[in-house]
Amino acid sequence: IGDAVGPDTQISTASLSKWPAAYGAMLLVQQGRIELDAPVSRYLTRWQLPPSDFDNEAVTVRRLLSHTAGLVDGLGFGDYAAEESLPTLEESLARARGSDDEDVRIVVGREPGAEWDYSGGGYLILELLVEEVSGLDFDEYMQRAVFDPLDMHRATYDYLGAQTDTAGSYDRQGNPAPVYRYAARAATALAATAGDLTRFAQAQLREAAPLSQEMVVAMREPHGHQTGLAIWGLGTMLYSPTGTADYVFGHDGANDPSINSSVRVNPATGDAVVALSTGPAYLASMIGYQWGIWQTGYPDFIQFDRAIESAKRPMGIGILLIGAITIVWLVRVRGRHARPAGVGQTTD
Repeated sequence: IGDAVGPDTQISTASLSKWPAAYGAMLLVQQGRIELDAPVSRYLTRWQLPPSDFDNEAVTVRRLLSHTAGLVDGLGFGDYAAEESLPTLEESLARARGSDDEDVRIVVGREPGAEWDYSGGGYLILELLVEEVSGLDFDEYMQRAVFDPLDMHRATYDYLGAQTDTAGSYDRQGNPAPVYRYAARAATALAATAGDLTRFAQAQLREAAPLSQEMVVAMREPHGHQTGLAIWGLGTMLYSPTGTADYVFGHDGANDPSINSSVRVNPATGDAVVALSTGPAYLASMIGYQWGIWQTGYPDFIQFDRAIESAKRPMGIGILLIGAITIVWLVRVRGRHARPAGVGQTTD
C-alpha cells in the first residue's frame, strides 16, 4: 500500500488475456498455417475433445475464438497458491479447476455454431492449437510473435509474485491479498503494464503491426449474439456500435480477489482507453463503460447485463408484493360478496 504505480507496473489482467491470445492465433491464420473454418481436431495430436452427442468436427477455430463452439464449461479458472504445482496443459484440458474449485470437463454440450456460450475451456484448446502448429511453448510463441514486435516488454505469463514493480493483489476492502498463479495461460494468466496494453491497443489501428488491418477488422466482425445484440467477434468483445457500421471493441477481465482490467478501442475516432485495477470491484470496467458512453452515446452490453441481473431481485420482490396485494384484495372482495344478509350492516 502506498507504493508508486506507473505505466511500467505489472498487474494481472484475468480474462483480458484472451484477446492477445486470439491475436496470436490470428497471426497463424494470416500465415496460412491455420484455417478458421477447419475442425480444430485437424491440428491436435496431444489431446482431443471427449466423445459427445454432437459433431465434434463442427468445433472450428472460428467458433472457439468467438465462444460459439458448443462448449458448456463456462470456465472461470480457479486460482493456484504460490506453493502449488501447476498442472500440464493436457491435464487442465482433461479436468480443469474451475473458479469455485470444482473439476470441470471441457466437452461439446450443444450444437456447435447454434449460440454464444462463454467458454474459458475453448481458449485452453486454442492454447494447445498454438503450441502444436507453431512448435513452440505458448509463452515463447507469444513473446516472439506478439510481445516483442509490439514492444510489450513487460507482458508475461510468469508468476506475478516473482516479478518486481507489480501492483500485487488486494481484496475489495483494500486489504493485501495472496498473489495467485494460473494454469490457463491463454485464458487468464497474462500480466502486463498499462504501457504494454497501450501499445497493443495502438496496434489495432496500425497497418505496420504484425497482424494486418484486414485481419484486425475480421476479429471484430460479429459472431456471438445475446438478446439480439452482437457482442463477440474473434477474441474481441463488441461493446457498442460506433455509428459507422463498426464497434468499440477490446476485452475486459475480472478475478477474485479483486482484479479488473479493461482495454477498449474506438476505430471510428482512433481513441482507446486502458484501465487496470486491483481492489475496488469492477473499477476498470466502470471506467471503460463511462468512456464508451462518452465516445458513442451507447451503453455497453456488459453493464446492460449487470443492470438486468441487479434488477432481478427488486423486480422479483415487486412481483411478489403485487401478487400478495392482489390476493388480499380478492379475498376481501369475495368476503364482502359472501357475507350473510345483515352481517356487518347497521339498521335504523
